[in-house]
Amino acid sequence: MTPITATINVLIVDDHAILREGIRALLAAAEDMVVVGEAANGQEAIERVEERRPDVVLMDIAMPGLGGLEATRQVCVRSKVLILTQYDNPEYIYRAFKSGALGYILKRALGSELLTAIRAVHRGRTYLDPTIASDVIAGYLRDRGEHVVTDPYELLTDRERQVLKLFAEGCTAKEVATVLKVSVKTAGAHRDNLMRKLGLHNRAALVRFAIEKGVLSGIKEGEIG
Repeated sequence: MTPITATINVLIVDDHAILREGIRALLAAAEDMVVVGEAANGQEAIERVEERRPDVVLMDIAMPGLGGLEATRQVCVRSKVLILTQYDNPEYIYRAFKSGALGYILKRALGSELLTAIRAVHRGRTYLDPTIASDVIAGYLRDRGEHVVTDPYELLTDRERQVLKLFAEGCTAKEVATVLKVSVKTAGAHRDNLMRKLGLHNRAALVRFAIEKGVLSGIKEGEIG
């Protein structure tokens, strides 16, 4: 058995309070881990990281406002990020690692597996949930043999990615302006610019693109208007 030599300070980020409570209880039983804070969305995660300086951030993907993947891009500058999510979609996984996450584990994993993943990420090692590792590797090998096309999502700035998510979620220009602390005119300009850059012409296309890229989830096709 590997000896426990250090305390790992962990921040839990998930919009479900009951899940955060369960994870906190699990980590409390681990001798080498301490929960230093919680957050319910990406923006709160960024603020908590600045305040608490955790070693590892357990980051959900689909959350209201600023999502986990967008927040990871900023959080990983100060802390190591382990994505904890229900989604096993390869698009989410690839984007998570591109955003700077070191690990990716599913919420259906055993508690012991989560502890192992946290310890691995804390040591700076990459961790991928064993139940999806083979599919991810197969997809990577398959893509290597195909012509690489520039992903239009990668052309967006961090601000445009935030705007994409907020408008796709159904926020008005005024609501987006409030979240981003800009004028309504500026929020509308960001939306118009990103739609022009992506070649999209209406909200339905914007929502479909967001779902396809793992930015948005939980919306059914019939709900897209």
